[in-house]
Amino acid sequence: MAGGQAPPRQIPGLRLWRRYGPGVPDAAARRTSLYARHAAAGAKLVDFAGWEMPVQYAGIRQEHTAVRERVGLFDVSHMGQIETSGPQALELLQLLTSNDVAAIPPGGAQYGVLCREDGGVLDDLFTYRLADERYLTVTNASNHARDFAWFVEHADGLDVEVTDAADRWAMLAVQGPQARAALAPLADGPLPPRFTVAALTVAGAPALVCGTGYTGEDGVEILCKPDDAPAVWDAVVAAGAEPAGLGARDTLRLEVCYHLYGNDLMESRGPIEAGLGWCCREETGFIGSDAVAAVRAAGPAERFVAFRLTDPGIARQGNAIAGGGEVTSGTLSPTLGVAVGMAYLPAARAQPGEPLDIDVRGTVRSAVVVEKPFYRGSAA
Repeated sequence: MAGGQAPPRQIPGLRLWRRYGPGVPDAAARRTSLYARHAAAGAKLVDFAGWEMPVQYAGIRQEHTAVRERVGLFDVSHMGQIETSGPQALELLQLLTSNDVAAIPPGGAQYGVLCREDGGVLDDLFTYRLADERYLTVTNASNHARDFAWFVEHADGLDVEVTDAADRWAMLAVQGPQARAALAPLADGPLPPRFTVAALTVAGAPALVCGTGYTGEDGVEILCKPDDAPAVWDAVVAAGAEPAGLGARDTLRLEVCYHLYGNDLMESRGPIEAGLGWCCREETGFIGSDAVAAVRAAGPAERFVAFRLTDPGIARQGNAIAGGGEVTSGTLSPTLGVAVGMAYLPAARAQPGEPLDIDVRGTVRSAVVVEKPFYRGSAA
């Protein structure tokens, strides 16, 4: 989601990792079909959201730089997928997701959030329209079971089929300014532009190739059968992609101010507070739309901001801010060489230039609110 080789407890964003701790992953943790590739490459494996996942290979900083400057390859097969199909598939998705699903053309992709009735965010997700009445929604790993149950509950009485498709797909992310050039010779057709999806053959395997990603760089995400994933992985590595783990994924997303569920998004806050009003279309009547509309009209009590430390140190999730507010994500930016983070602040203080005092493990560190994002990659 997330350089250097900091001890595991210091790696930002990986909240579930910190819960389990470093070392030998939990015996009950699931493995993706690429586990053998990670082990052979010497990856440091951790238990993340119930999955045994690579947090780093050569090192977070090196992997971060590879994605920013060249091309990196991530295993994101721990993510969940829900397929929604049938005559009322659109009606169900309009009810559940905050964005206007009717605006997605066949072959299109759209970001949105799931909300409770009170507007609290249950998850953020991408929905791909594969055909007129067939959609694939990608969920966060830690929320997948709950999201699927939410879909099924609200599909009751509708002419729609909701399928847990997570076991059908492995998912690889090829990211970086050279990602498309590296992948293009392996595909049997043009790679899809940003926010579109195409059915292609990649390295001999049938796949869905999506023009999306979580790093701020150009690239694609590949969904293929789990049994096909190792051969696709090998081919992409042979084409020049460097394996990267969840640690670099987190530092990359933080530099471009992408939200991480469980850190920056949660049930106790809504999308307007989180700065995600742009993906909310209250006129569609999605669950929570009335609450979201009320906050938009009145103005939120808090706003989500980016900040840069002006003192030594790194602010982390949960650090308190004097005068109200809390840090949700923080890291030392490998690209910029400064400590950065994101936080919720009282709305009156949430403007660039606002000075902050942050309690970092008992020491007050000075910071300043800045414009988002910290860095604009090749996807901007």
